Amino acid sequence: MERLSKKHTLLIGITLFSMFFGAGNLIFPPFLGEQAGGSAWVAFAGFAASAIGLPILGVAAVAKAGGLKILAGRVHPKFAAVFTFLIYLSIGPCLAIPRTASTSFEMALLPFVPQLAESPLPLLIYSVVFFAAALLLALKPDKLTDRLGKRLTPCLLALIFVIFAACVIFLPGGYGEVSGAYASNGLIQGFLDGYQTMDTIAALNFGIIIALNIRALGISDDRQVVRETIRAGWVAGGLLLLVYAALTHVGALTGGSFGPHANGAQTLTAVVVSLFGQAGLVILALIFLIACLNTCVGLISCCSEYFSEIFPKLSYRQWAVIFAVVSMVISNAGLNAILAVSVPVLNVLYPISILLIALAFLQRWLGSFKLVYPLSAALTGAVSLVSALDQKGLPLLSELTAKIPLYSLGLGWVLPAVLGIFLGVLLSLAFKEKWVKASPGKK
Repeated sequence: MERLSKKHTLLIGITLFSMFFGAGNLIFPPFLGEQAGGSAWVAFAGFAASAIGLPILGVAAVAKAGGLKILAGRVHPKFAAVFTFLIYLSIGPCLAIPRTASTSFEMALLPFVPQLAESPLPLLIYSVVFFAAALLLALKPDKLTDRLGKRLTPCLLALIFVIFAACVIFLPGGYGEVSGAYASNGLIQGFLDGYQTMDTIAALNFGIIIALNIRALGISDDRQVVRETIRAGWVAGGLLLLVYAALTHVGALTGGSFGPHANGAQTLTAVVVSLFGQAGLVILALIFLIACLNTCVGLISCCSEYFSEIFPKLSYRQWAVIFAVVSMVISNAGLNAILAVSVPVLNVLYPISILLIALAFLQRWLGSFKLVYPLSAALTGAVSLVSALDQKGLPLLSELTAKIPLYSLGLGWVLPAVLGIFLGVLLSLAFKEKWVKASPGKK
């Protein structure tokens, strides 16, 4: 049986890790550690469940189903087309890709030359160079294992380890005080923080590129590609767990030594400057630059691969160029407006994504009940849409939805999803029995 060597499995897993690990993944864990203080590891358990568990299960779910289009198609073919299209646009050129340039610019250049923020020209020049580099790396998606897994990501991990080791050795004192929402229920707040990384949606897309890299290593059997993809997911999950735990510890120690900060970027900046002086800013700049570039390359590759399949008149390379150029423009001129539209869309898509992942692992038992997918997706989507409108200041059915358990926490879709699954089973059985009675001669 064809099977990747342990070395190649490790490299594929590192590649997948690098595609997940962007700027947001750097910022959330240290801020969680600083805010949670003595309850950091309770909060981290919730964070790990949603920021690591769900994305890795997402990779496995799509691999098991044979692709996102097939998985979403179990709801309805038209739903699959619209859902997949919106996901790729939301985490691609309309949000995540442009943000990689703007975030890395703010963290890699502005700390050294703050006056660059006074003019739009420096960001324009930086984004042109940044997306040109990302495009060159993305033009050969089957080579990402060599370019990300072997080279860039090991450098990223080494730099993070330097900060972690220095904190363990040199930072005095212990963890800080518990503050904010972590004081009442750190586990749930940690889960919600991980929920906001949106990596679960990204996981539904990354599988296509990981499969390409696995096939490039000589695996041709579809079932074995699925197995190798899942194995790579476990490697990526293990790395995410280690890195997130290290960054959480750094944040908790920072809170005990320097007090609270407004966000995770400030937390990291405070600790590296304390430990390394101005050289610490160089280390942090390199970390953000590599993390953002890795994620940008992965997203351009995924989006280009998908759009070249559904719009084959343009090749993968042509789509990659389009996404790089459009993302460069948005990162300079329209990111705030795009965020205002994209974030509510993501808040609707994310719960549906979690539902599809769960159903993929329940397919053996629920697959014969045809109404489970459409009913549960409809109820989940409806409540998520109402919640997104509420967050935008457009209350809709607020008196009714406020009574839904967990709604105030942003998890009001959970009970409707379960209800949809239950109703789907019952109605599928009822319609099946009615059909059998109407057609007694058929088995």
